[in-house]
Amino acid sequence: MKWSSFGKSLMWSVPVVIAVSMTTITPPAAGQFRKATRPQVIRPQGAVWQVIRANCTECHGIDDYAYYALDRAGWQKLIDSKHKGAEVKLSEGDQNLLLDYLVEKFGPGSKPFPRTYIPPEITTFFSDPEAKRLLDRACTECHPLDRVDKSRYPEEKWRVVAVEMREKGAKLSDEELERLVEWLGRVWGTNQDK
Repeated sequence: MKWSSFGKSLMWSVPVVIAVSMTTITPPAAGQFRKATRPQVIRPQGAVWQVIRANCTECHGIDDYAYYALDRAGWQKLIDSKHKGAEVKLSEGDQNLLLDYLVEKFGPGSKPFPRTYIPPEITTFFSDPEAKRLLDRACTECHPLDRVDKSRYPEEKWRVVAVEMREKGAKLSDEELERLVEWLGRVWGTNQDK
């Protein structure tokens, strides 16, 4: 069977069309797949941890507690509504222990972690002097910088710390926050040489 000139041109044009199509497909924007930053709650010690471990962590983690700042009645109402129909039955002593912890750590005097902070993509990065100037401006109003000097965290943990500090009053734009997080991860990350 002979190929017509149309068939030959079609045979050569299909790979060209595929190649051209593949080069014109644009990858999704880098920020499109970024997730909202989540809080990282340090688990309590002792009896309260035993109550949480025995009754709560089978269904959910403890980080979501940080999204709330409730009084004792508010925590009780939230727990009751979230566990309606569930088989969770706390003794009065365990319930009081849990509520005491929640009110102490996430009570009305605390600031709830924001649910919507999505890290923007940054294209410029801090030099050491720039980062130190921002730390002096944004952080030392509330505490000395020895907290930073003594800490070693991966970038995501630095982001959680920075978002929490901003919620407590540190004056940082989203871009400043991300540039600071990148610098902290690079300079004061988990590298033990510092």
